[in-house]
Amino acid sequence: MRVNKLTIAALAVVAGLSLTACQNEDVAADPKPATSAPAANGDAGQEQGQQDGTVAGVETNEDGKTATCRTDALDVTATDATIDGDTGGTVAVTFTNGGGRDCALSGYAGVDLKTSAGSLSAERTGEESPSVVLKDGEKVSFAVVYPVNDSGGSGVRVTGLVVTPPNETKSVTLAWPGTASLPVTDGSGTPVKLGPIGSAGQGG
Repeated sequence: MRVNKLTIAALAVVAGLSLTACQNEDVAADPKPATSAPAANGDAGQEQGQQDGTVAGVETNEDGKTATCRTDALDVTATDATIDGDTGGTVAVTFTNGGGRDCALSGYAGVDLKTSAGSLSAERTGEESPSVVLKDGEKVSFAVVYPVNDSGGSGVRVTGLVVTPPNETKSVTLAWPGTASLPVTDGSGTPVKLGPIGSAGQGG
């Protein structure tokens, strides 16, 4: 009887060890779930963001050319540029690029004189104008040529100068730096002539 009890006890110990071994094998065969899937999803989202993103501060045109100078990026000034001996007066209008990036100007600006008789538009001279690319801080000028009032009368008093950069609709109003008045005309057309970009000093 004692032998049987020992045998039963020994079998119980062996069975317990076998059960423990099986449990350990199950744990080894079934490790914890992998945690790489969320990380992979995050990488995919980051890659997609890089593909969809744009570089800040880069301005491009559809045709790949330098963007047109906008009124808000230009410092517009006007000075008397009349040369002694000229029969007419000249005002030089200067555009200075202050927009922080290259921009292009070409053709003619719009110029109107504010006078005591109303608004007077300058007439284009018809000269050709090449496109000018202004780097930040660079400038270019054009000429406004007008007749000097030497009639002895009061003439037409000029009170201001309205300038619109080429290919723009926003204007800038400046003080008129030229002779205070223009001669009275017969109404056959404007006596004020406008040169293209880069024409300052070329006269009318």
